[in-house]
Amino acid sequence: MPPHCDSMDGPVVTAARQALDMEDVSLVLPYVQESSAAELMIAFTKVMEARKSSPAAREVADLYFYETAVRLHRAGEGAPYTGLKPAGLEVGPVIPVVEKAIETGSPEALIRFLTDTLRDEVKHRFDRIRHLRAHSPTDIPVARKYVEAILGLEVYSHQLYQAMKAAPHERDPEHHHG
Repeated sequence: MPPHCDSMDGPVVTAARQALDMEDVSLVLPYVQESSAAELMIAFTKVMEARKSSPAAREVADLYFYETAVRLHRAGEGAPYTGLKPAGLEVGPVIPVVEKAIETGSPEALIRFLTDTLRDEVKHRFDRIRHLRAHSPTDIPVARKYVEAILGLEVYSHQLYQAMKAAPHERDPEHHHG
């Protein structure tokens, strides 16, 4: 996920908030691995008790539960927990399209968005190659840019293909996502 799983308005905190409001831990359990379920349930029990004390205790307990849920979710992804982020973070252009597709039950707008983006990006890279191809073979700096553009398109295409064929929720170990 983009920087959205660990935000106050992200899916994990939203599920954790619903679990507390409905007094039903099962609403947030799907966001953590089976190996973390017991820890989350213990936290839930403690938080449900602490919420009864006072409004201040409720606020602190809720925040503790959100942090615990997000920390365990991130651990399940092999990603570090770096604290809760504020609501309203920029999630980029595709996440709202994905959420709308899920909401409407149709992938068509998402497919169109991704296809249009892919077409534009490949065309832009290809146009650069075509432009640089017209160089004089003795102009080594331009020839280098031409070679870089070709290799860049190949690497870009390869990485994109791998991303498209990746298992659901699979991630590059160097790019943790939330």
